[in-house]
Amino acid sequence: MSTNENPSKKPGQVETTGHVWDSNLQEYNNPLPRWWLWGFYATVVFALVYWVLYPAWPVGGSFTKGLNTITFMQDGEEVTTHWNTRSLFAREMQSGKQAVRQREMLEQVGAMDYETLLADVEAMSFVNAYAKGAFGTWCAACHQTGGGGVIGQYPNLRDDHWLWGGTAEQIEETLVLGRIGYMPGYRESLDGQQLEQVASYVLSLNGFAMNDVDVAAGGEIFNGYLGGCYQCHGVDAAGLASLGAPNLSNNIWGLVDVPGAANDEERVARVARFVHQGVQRHMPAFADRLSPAEIRVLSAYVHSLGGGQ
Repeated sequence: MSTNENPSKKPGQVETTGHVWDSNLQEYNNPLPRWWLWGFYATVVFALVYWVLYPAWPVGGSFTKGLNTITFMQDGEEVTTHWNTRSLFAREMQSGKQAVRQREMLEQVGAMDYETLLADVEAMSFVNAYAKGAFGTWCAACHQTGGGGVIGQYPNLRDDHWLWGGTAEQIEETLVLGRIGYMPGYRESLDGQQLEQVASYVLSLNGFAMNDVDVAAGGEIFNGYLGGCYQCHGVDAAGLASLGAPNLSNNIWGLVDVPGAANDEERVARVARFVHQGVQRHMPAFADRLSPAEIRVLSAYVHSLGGGQ
């Protein structure tokens, strides 16, 4: 008999440590299961190997880099560095299965003409998925996440009212070249009454009931030498896409918050103030930021936001 066995232990009885409390409360002496011990030893070995291969311990202002390395492309050059999640992400975005498939689809869609692209359901499904992210990166800061824009600052891209033309080709031209929107302020050429008359005339073109005398006087200024507004907006005030001059007769207000005015007097004041101040806006060109295929995909996406012309 082993000296470790308890001679008082009966068959089937669990061994105890011998400690007893309150006459009958004892502490079992059950050994850990062998599988649990081997699992614990395995985790210790795994941790030691991990500490050697991967970034692990802080050391002063840095950390242990590990022996494992990772290679990826950066700015057209092959870069090898210690393994880290950022480098892993960069490599997966370049050589991962989904990244490769995305590049293939981007090349395929980028080679389509717009008529084919806009009619292809599968291609447009890719456009909506890919360009939504690109729009969020490059466009949403100004035009907002959904493309609704900001009145008086950035155009609404969802209403199919396009300053520079709304065909897919024209939208691509806008993205490639950028745009400069400019209207001179009339602070020195028109006095307060004349500014209000021009405002009344423009509002009357959109169905607002304005004073007939002011409308007539405003029309003369608009279409005459003093104002010369017709030179950009046209005699019918329908606008001119080649200059980015908006249509002033369709009751769509991208530069002046007319719908938010409480009454006609405030509407006149807001339009008059805009004519007095003028506007100068600049949209940057994206030809040096996005590839031709990316611009084509983004153009198709923006075109679809407004319903397409």
